Amino acid sequence: MPTIFTHAAVPLLLGAAAGRRRISRPLLAAGAIAAMLPDADVLGFKLGIAYTDAFGHRGVFHSIAFAVLLALLAAALHKVLRTSTWRALLFVGFAALSHPLLDAMTNGGLGVALAWPLDPQRFFFPWRPIQVSPIGARFFSARGWPVLQSELGWVWLPTALLALPLYLLRRHRDGDVGEA
Repeated sequence: MPTIFTHAAVPLLLGAAAGRRRISRPLLAAGAIAAMLPDADVLGFKLGIAYTDAFGHRGVFHSIAFAVLLALLAAALHKVLRTSTWRALLFVGFAALSHPLLDAMTNGGLGVALAWPLDPQRFFFPWRPIQVSPIGARFFSARGWPVLQSELGWVWLPTALLALPLYLLRRHRDGDVGEA
């Protein structure tokens, strides 16, 4: 898996580029949480849930179905998120889906159960350039730095390159001078 910081970076960079008029702060926070939430499944290790179990790491919570569930929850809470139903649905859905898609591009683990509950098989993309991150405190070992370098090059930089034209277009279209 990419680190938890990198999962949050995708909606944070893109949402900030879109601006607060389009992505409210509560919606931005919801997107970041939705992007990180699938990795809460590592708590299952403490509960004796095996990695290979449907509710194990990269199982149910890394599926398209779970991303859709989070998107529908955000849509239902759109007023709290200070946005429209559709914007909440799409932004949180995209943020949640970005997590398993990034995980499917890592070079380790057992794959991602994207199609659960229709298919329990775990998938990887054929192209897997992202170094898999050690789970938990092991991240702060010697393997942590190469993982961060990999994520900077394969996730942060491309996301920033996508966000920059979005930011510039928004600034030009809206005439936003003081808004970040």
